[in-house]
Amino acid sequence: MNRTILSWAYWTITALLFAATVAMLIVYTPTERTMGPVQKIFYLHLPVAINTFVACFIVFVASIGYLWQRTMWWDDLASSAGKVAALFCTVVLLTGMIWGRNAWGHWWTWSPRLTFSLVLWLLYVVYVLIRPSIESPQRRAVVSAVYGIAAFADVPIVYLSVKFLPDIHPASIALEPAMKLTLLAWFIPVTMLCLGLVRARHVLSGRQRRLEARHRAAVADADERILHVAGEPA
Repeated sequence: MNRTILSWAYWTITALLFAATVAMLIVYTPTERTMGPVQKIFYLHLPVAINTFVACFIVFVASIGYLWQRTMWWDDLASSAGKVAALFCTVVLLTGMIWGRNAWGHWWTWSPRLTFSLVLWLLYVVYVLIRPSIESPQRRAVVSAVYGIAAFADVPIVYLSVKFLPDIHPASIALEPAMKLTLLAWFIPVTMLCLGLVRARHVLSGRQRRLEARHRAAVADADERILHVAGEPA
């Protein structure tokens, strides 16, 4: 009961903070002179991008945790964070394309950061899709852990690419004080959403795994009883 109340409170606060930051964006935040209102998508784009890295890092840590301890709790956490990473990276690409269309005049360009960001999205979409194809839970966990560790290598590449390679993507953006405050405010609900989704998926994954284990045990027990009855003399 306490967990239900805490969960309800957490999501209520997250929703209220999103509402407050949207209102802040509309009422308080000045409109950028060159791009106009479309520039305001940046306040969602950057926090989601950073939290994509956070979700990827959770996959990385959880994957190491599973290979170290071999407990399914870590695999459940990695699986949950992988789904959130794929979701958030999708939002990053879509919002980036909208921003780029207005800033550069086209939806996409094969600049280093955009290319490596697309690779990152593909890596975690494949991570999510490949897991159900492996039937054995233990083998699935091991393969996913190794993959999750290797996939994280693209995160620092995405982050550093704009600093060390020629790129149309800006390394930094000058913001007025009001814009900076809005950006910082947006980080709070977006981060809460990221961590809340990882937590919710983690709990759900644990429940699904336990149900699958009970089902397998029930099937094995039924098969054993059938064999036992079949082996009895008529």
